[in-house]
Amino acid sequence: MKKRLLPLAVLLGGFAFAIAMIATGPTVQPKPSRAVAPLVRVVAAIPTTVQLRTYTHGTVVPRTESELVPEVDGRVIEISPSLVSGGFFAKGDVLMRIEPVDYAVALEQARAGLARAKSDLSNARTSHKRQQDLVSRGATSDAQRDDALNRVRIAEATLREATARLSRAKRDLERTAMVAPYDGRVRSERVDVGQFVKRGTPVGTIYAVDFAEVRLPIHDEELAFLDLPLASAGAAGATPIPVTLRARFAGTNHEWQGEVVRTEGELDPTTRMVNVVARIPEPYVKSGDRPPLSVGLFVDAEIEGETLPNLVVLPRSAMRGDSQVLVVDDENRLRFRDVDVFRRADETVYIRAGLERDELVCISPLQSTADGMLVRLANEPKTSLAGSASGEFGS
Repeated sequence: MKKRLLPLAVLLGGFAFAIAMIATGPTVQPKPSRAVAPLVRVVAAIPTTVQLRTYTHGTVVPRTESELVPEVDGRVIEISPSLVSGGFFAKGDVLMRIEPVDYAVALEQARAGLARAKSDLSNARTSHKRQQDLVSRGATSDAQRDDALNRVRIAEATLREATARLSRAKRDLERTAMVAPYDGRVRSERVDVGQFVKRGTPVGTIYAVDFAEVRLPIHDEELAFLDLPLASAGAAGATPIPVTLRARFAGTNHEWQGEVVRTEGELDPTTRMVNVVARIPEPYVKSGDRPPLSVGLFVDAEIEGETLPNLVVLPRSAMRGDSQVLVVDDENRLRFRDVDVFRRADETVYIRAGLERDELVCISPLQSTADGMLVRLANEPKTSLAGSASGEFGS
């Protein structure tokens, strides 16, 4: 019986001890809750001069590209070692020779025809002069004199025809040697020694290496922020617009410098893009560890835009709506402020007017705000993004 009552006695003792602790414990005094001002990050508005830049991309293409086309028919007897895909050549180099025997024979025939035409003309003129003397003495008729004059005119026409044939024969013989029209590189070739080629049939593609070009698409709205005269870019007297090209090649980042030389004449109605053309001189001249700027390479481009004074550059998170920001006053209270937004670009906003120098602008996202709301500063005020004196926008 005692063993059965022992657990019950322990349980009742525990309850009694808990009641005693509650009765003799301290009393909790309720206190009213106090609102805590939210923490916000701020930047100081510092107007500064901003160098605008636009970022785009494109593919390197040759400035001049030509189809290699023979101008005469014949069998190929010689090909330059440079006439291979990727081969370099200089202006005036003979890239290919066509068998010239038939054209040398044609040239000799044309020379013989010219000599015969000159002889015929000389005889016709002598005969005509003799007929004129006879007519003056009354020893022949006017009809015979006219026939002699007609033979002179025919001989003169035959001479002109023979001269033209000789000129064509010379050109055809010269054209058996296909000469490079400029310093360049071979993109592709489709001919070999012994092959018969026909006039007008392409046997390869070449391009010049004095300049490379890149077509860079830019949104039409961004043209307003580039110092780009649409009607005269690249014309005499126009100010060149620097452009920097960047690409990763062979595991390393490289840069090339060039200039915007013109804009293309059409606006894409679908994308609202205008293509500007950047030109890079001597793209195949190696500089240090930098590789040549090869045709077909995809590059990122940075184009320098206008330099504008007195702009405040803020992160896009500072904007409340389309044209308002939150300014923190001397009492750490938020104040709504209307501003004149000059440009929005990616995560950056350019403010033209509406902010005083050194005013603190809230850049923290807040779920709910009210004019005059108390806040706490989470950081020491820093200058606005324009402290770098450069602005960026891209397509």
